[in-house]
Amino acid sequence: MKHNDTSTFAEVRKTVQLKAPIQKVWDAVSTAEGIAVWFMPSNFEPVVGHKFHLEAGPFGKSPCEVTEIDPPHKLSFTWGKDWTLTFLLEEQGDVTEFTLIHGGWDADKVTEFGQSHTEVRDRMSQGWIGIMEKLRKTIEG
Repeated sequence: MKHNDTSTFAEVRKTVQLKAPIQKVWDAVSTAEGIAVWFMPSNFEPVVGHKFHLEAGPFGKSPCEVTEIDPPHKLSFTWGKDWTLTFLLEEQGDVTEFTLIHGGWDADKVTEFGQSHTEVRDRMSQGWIGIMEKLRKTIEG
């Protein structure tokens, strides 16, 4: 039986329906050029094992590593020392459902910048709402 660690928070999960073909959405979320428009500048490449940095503004460069690529449906990478980001895409007729999952939260941990995960998770969870809206505007024009 798996030990249930109560200090671990649920992942942050945001889903948006985009009026665009899956390939258009994939290009926006799986290329450095695309990601820079709605999220952060980076030297991302869609290759498993590729190490890159997200340019996190005042927080500097966050080290990341691609852990999974399944075009045009799934992309995962580590972010900083604790987090994982996963992008899931599902074609639904003329709409693409895009789900972002931000995992790796732990009440006992602090970020590289000394902030508790508890504090950062609430802020990030809210922040993703605006970021997803930016993605929608980028995709749907």
